[in-house]
Amino acid sequence: MRARHSGRGVTVVWQDTKDTHGLQGAKGAGCARFTFRLRVSASARTELMAEWDRCRWVWNECVAKSKQTHAFNRNRHTDVDKQTCGPAGLDRMLTAARQRTGWLREGSCVPQQQIIRDFGTSRAKAQKDILERLPVARRAGMPKFKTKREALPSLNYTQRGFRLKEGRLHLAGGITLSVVWSRELPGAPSSVRVYQDSLATGTPPSSSPPPWSRCRRRVR
Repeated sequence: MRARHSGRGVTVVWQDTKDTHGLQGAKGAGCARFTFRLRVSASARTELMAEWDRCRWVWNECVAKSKQTHAFNRNRHTDVDKQTCGPAGLDRMLTAARQRTGWLREGSCVPQQQIIRDFGTSRAKAQKDILERLPVARRAGMPKFKTKREALPSLNYTQRGFRLKEGRLHLAGGITLSVVWSRELPGAPSSVRVYQDSLATGTPPSSSPPPWSRCRRRVR
């Protein structure tokens, strides 16, 4: 099967804990992000979209839980303890959901756990802006539901969720991608984000799923 350049990509994040490359001067560790395009076969495209559907479902469950928690705390009696919606509780929710849902278990737990971390970061930023009484126009909004038509796919993998072999990127769940290496990495990546570009080139007809344009890797 012929793979082609698509509107998908990967960002690699590399972190130099000793800052041997002088990325942050005398203090702290260096961190660099490198973005590369991908060649994605039809089968890999299908697997990526299936993985994204699962992650999008997890995100939407987190949003629903957040709204439910907010409504409960707003209407609770004063003698009833507040509910929380932190990463630990959402991780337990994901574990329970994977136990009872075979469709969710078909995907890797790594990007599903990472999207919970992304949700927690987004929610914490929105709450911080509210507490600091920033003008509404400058606030980060609370996380919203991701719709299939509007949300661009983005999958995050930590070190245990990917590996590089013979120049190809192997993701947890058996997904293999060909990377167009435009430069050499300074070291082994610490994380990878595979995402779809909204301004992709070579986009297939509208009836086809939109292409993945870049693969973003983070190297530590």
